[in-house]
Amino acid sequence: MGNVIRGAVAFIPSDRCERFLVGDLKEMPHDCTLDLSSRHLHRFPLRVCAFRDLVKLYLSNNHLNSLPPELNNLEKLQILALDFNCFVELPLVVCSLRQLNILYLGNNQLYKLPKELGQLSELKTLWLDNNRFTKFPSVVCKLSDLRTLHLSYNRFRSLPGELARLKELRCIWLSGNVLNKFPPVLLEMHCLEVIDVDRNHIQHFPPLIHLTGLKIIIYDHNPCVNAPLVGEGVKRVGRWADSADDGDDEVERKTDEVSIEEKTAEVSIVEKTAEMSSEVTEQPPENE
Repeated sequence: MGNVIRGAVAFIPSDRCERFLVGDLKEMPHDCTLDLSSRHLHRFPLRVCAFRDLVKLYLSNNHLNSLPPELNNLEKLQILALDFNCFVELPLVVCSLRQLNILYLGNNQLYKLPKELGQLSELKTLWLDNNRFTKFPSVVCKLSDLRTLHLSYNRFRSLPGELARLKELRCIWLSGNVLNKFPPVLLEMHCLEVIDVDRNHIQHFPPLIHLTGLKIIIYDHNPCVNAPLVGEGVKRVGRWADSADDGDDEVERKTDEVSIEEKTAEVSIVEKTAEMSSEVTEQPPENE
């Protein structure tokens, strides 16, 4: 009943109703963290912009499609979670938050990114999973300090050669796209530790043995005719992975799926949940 009432109140544009949804917001949180996830918000509460020392702001799982220009008052903000909302375009004010380290934009309706996003020179983790991208947003290649990039469940057919500029990139998640071949640019990125191309249309994998930084390659659910050749100690997850017998793949795949959940927890799931309070948001499908 509480959620039903909140959902109804959310449509009433009044200060009193806003206080019902988010509380009074009179004082700066002592830990510089504000969690307004799952509050049925249709508009951003302007009182938040008075908390100039805020470091972490979670707005996941609401109904937001815009943000006020006053958000740029939060100059110290390092983590911003806007996933599971209704954004069709990224509000430009986000690009003015120069201290951002982590930006969650998954599960929206984004199909492009503004060129101003390149101003976020401190950004290290970017989540763009479960959106409507068909073309790789070139501005991402300007985020020189990026270490983790989530692009799963969009409609990417290829990746640009400019992606190789991201010398700090360690993890790239591309599951659930429409890649017809293994992206050639990834063969140039020797510092990559995790490559996830699960659930694409890749029919053949080139050798990856020269990628000396690689730790995990996830390639399951592709119509491939071979397993990627990798260096010693690299974990493969997919058909024929770590198996000399091509016919003995079903048990091997099930075992690997369980194993990969444990191995990627540190680099993916924990990456978000360690920063957020419990039950802030669901995890994206590629990490299930």
